Amino acid sequence: MSTSHSAAASERTRVRRVPGRGVYDRALIEAILDEALICHVGLINDAQPFVIPTIHWRIGDELFIHGSAASRMIEHGGEGAPLCVTVTLIDGIVLARSAFHHSMNYRSVVILGQARVIAEPSEKLAALTLLVNRFSPGRAECVRAPNERELKATTVLALPIVESSAKVRSGGPIDDEEDLALPVWAGVIPLRIAPLTAVVAEPLVAGQPVPSLGYPFRNNPKPPSPGSEDS
Repeated sequence: MSTSHSAAASERTRVRRVPGRGVYDRALIEAILDEALICHVGLINDAQPFVIPTIHWRIGDELFIHGSAASRMIEHGGEGAPLCVTVTLIDGIVLARSAFHHSMNYRSVVILGQARVIAEPSEKLAALTLLVNRFSPGRAECVRAPNERELKATTVLALPIVESSAKVRSGGPIDDEEDLALPVWAGVIPLRIAPLTAVVAEPLVAGQPVPSLGYPFRNNPKPPSPGSEDS
């Protein structure tokens, strides 16, 4: 399958290692971002690289992250420092007939850019409301809203999803022809995130049902066919 390109592609984010797995379709990039539970934010502070895991959520053409104004990630991001945000979804373990060709099926996204601070209180509250409702629809309307002190203690950053790309591997192992007759099992063991039994936080007011989850535990648009390499 040929790689599709869109305005999201750039030379800095174009996939070079196994380029046939590069995807620049905006709909697929957004679907991966929406399914991922966390992102990793890369930045440089005093010549030292840092990669910070954090919760993210998407609103339209921007990816949002939040945290304490005193945190290194938020401080640098709020000052306009260049950021690199990545997300990764693991879809399966690929077991091949040779050690060299073992791999994983995955969907990942890289975004480069500079974030803006959401300073206007109503915009910040609206963004945080969407974060809460992302995981459980209607949850923000049931719980206590952030008070003024809590809003002041929280900084929200919005990163435009402009310079971005996805990389996807799917399908089975890509074994060498001479290994196909080896007497070993080969194939894919699929993986997925699934909710377990809810654990109640005591004390619980009687009659409160377990909230439904809005997280898309499986939202996997058909990815491109795997290329000729495993990574």
